[in-house]
Amino acid sequence: MSSFDLESSSATSHLNRENSQNAKPVSLRRSVGLPEAIALLVGTIIGSGIFATPKWVLLYVGSVGMSLVMWTVCGLIALSGALCYCELGTLISKSGGEYAYLMEAYGPLPAFLCSYIYVLFVKPSMIMVLLVFGAYVSEPFFPGCGDSEHLVPLVKILAAAALGVITFVNCASVKWATRMQIVFTAAKMIAIVMLIVTGLVRLGQGYTSSLANGFEGTSWNIGKLSFAFYNGLFPYDGWNQLNFFTEEIKNPNRNIPLSIWMGIPLITICYLLVNIGYVTVLTPQEIVNTDAVAVILANRLYGVMAWTIPILVACSTFGTANANVFAGGRLVFSAAREGHLPKFLAMIHTKRRTPLPAVVFSSIISLLMLIPDSTSFESLLNYFSFFGWLSYGLTISSVIWFRYKRPNDRRPYKVWIGIPIFMVLISAYLVIAPIYEAPLESLFCVLFLLSGIPLYLIFVRCKKVPVNFLRFVDRVTFKLQKICDVVFPENEDDFVSL
Repeated sequence: MSSFDLESSSATSHLNRENSQNAKPVSLRRSVGLPEAIALLVGTIIGSGIFATPKWVLLYVGSVGMSLVMWTVCGLIALSGALCYCELGTLISKSGGEYAYLMEAYGPLPAFLCSYIYVLFVKPSMIMVLLVFGAYVSEPFFPGCGDSEHLVPLVKILAAAALGVITFVNCASVKWATRMQIVFTAAKMIAIVMLIVTGLVRLGQGYTSSLANGFEGTSWNIGKLSFAFYNGLFPYDGWNQLNFFTEEIKNPNRNIPLSIWMGIPLITICYLLVNIGYVTVLTPQEIVNTDAVAVILANRLYGVMAWTIPILVACSTFGTANANVFAGGRLVFSAAREGHLPKFLAMIHTKRRTPLPAVVFSSIISLLMLIPDSTSFESLLNYFSFFGWLSYGLTISSVIWFRYKRPNDRRPYKVWIGIPIFMVLISAYLVIAPIYEAPLESLFCVLFLLSGIPLYLIFVRCKKVPVNFLRFVDRVTFKLQKICDVVFPENEDDFVSL
């Protein structure tokens, strides 16, 4: 196995001696039950998207009726993708999501490129929802100033503080992180229910003018429809969340399928009803003209209680960020365990049983994303979606590949073969179609991806790391091991067993 070994044999020997002195094997625990798994799944998916992207879906499809169809179709796509990942997660019992499956199916180079993109861009960019958190927390104190340049430093400070709290909790205890996720998932569901009830009441009162002739003005431009899919699928992103920490889920063969079948259909119904609620209060043009449709709705109808929506949306984004830090740390941990990142990141805390170095490293990368001037939400979303659906399509194709290469393997959950075929075609469309609409941005994404190939050849395949650098990192690693009280998992069989 190729290895990005930054530790010398002396440090490894020391770690092994330390491990052998422990009474119990040091490994991650299966501490995530069904309620926690559902909370992490739902809590990741429902973030800022449903409060931010309805305007873009409506703008690109051109009509209210088609936007509702788009939200429904996107929900079915998310469910289909999750079912494909469900088969992979029960067939290959390793954490790390796409990285683990690409490694098993296609080898180290595709897996390395996946980790390269996810660790440096995709997962850190998801932490940008904390900017939404900062903006919504400050909204009750500075009404109507959310876009003011004077509040940008405050918003970033609030986002960084929230990230610090999330990182501390995720390093301290898996149980703390999952319980916090349950609390914030409940908070975001309160906001969703409020918007749904508002829509149903307005429908009962006869506010249906936006739904009449709902498909008038629909756009069938292929490029614009792909961007509509990007914006519609973004609020569903996270349907693959459970696969990042498969090794920590209790009875994954049962709880992964149950979490998916209970969580994603519920979210799809909620999203559809929330969008109906929006169009019963606001005109299509008003929705297109605002970046905070839920806040505008609350200000119009809730009176003195309008502040509840910004606070609940802030809770929603905080919960999403917590789930992404939880998953991002496991991705870094998995890549380091395979030798594609420094080995120190593959260690876990001896008492807390959390991948502390990986979580801290992932959070530092995320923090760096908050420092420069933010890329526009739409541009960041398009970059993220290009990388995301490229990896989703390649990963889902491994379902078909494993059916061919390993037909006799035990599959606790087996998806109908038509679903992965359908998802591969959808992924190909979502990667290729936007090239016609935004060729320069697509070229930038491809170049960024290809830039990982020389890094793989130099540091992983050929191991061209200066000896003096290895010795320096060895000394630093030894010190950090003592400070952080972390070691390699002692018993690999316990670590990945079902």
